[in-house]
Amino acid sequence: MKLDIQEYANKSVLCWLATSSLEGEPNVSPKEIFLALNPTTILIANIASPISERNIRNNPRVCVSYIDVFEQRGCKIKGAARVVEPADPEWNDYLNKLKTLAGENFPIKNIFEISISKCANILAPSYLLFPEVNVEQQIESAKKAYGVEVKAD
Repeated sequence: MKLDIQEYANKSVLCWLATSSLEGEPNVSPKEIFLALNPTTILIANIASPISERNIRNNPRVCVSYIDVFEQRGCKIKGAARVVEPADPEWNDYLNKLKTLAGENFPIKNIFEISISKCANILAPSYLLFPEVNVEQQIESAKKAYGVEVKAD
């Protein structure tokens, strides 16, 4: 499977940001407003994540995961994060890009900018156990498992 960070960011409803404190205490939290700015940078809006913010300020090493729940595959991204504040020169550009996704309903306190150092595919075990199953079959199976019906046009 070819890894395309921007494709998975666009297809995902949530991403998961993993941080850890200076003491090594892990924290994983869902993020709703995010985008792959380019192949080396991810932006995540900090709407209500004081623990993630504190951890990034103290330990910038993070992991971000995107999963397409129907395809049951995605990507895991590791890198260094920094907190972008309103006084920073890129703030307005980043904020405008994220507000395109968020609208005015989400107050963005600051922005987590992740510089990507490593990427890896995430695959459900069924892809490995049943290599003859293709993506379309995986999607159909997931929809049945989750009780999702597709309405005909």
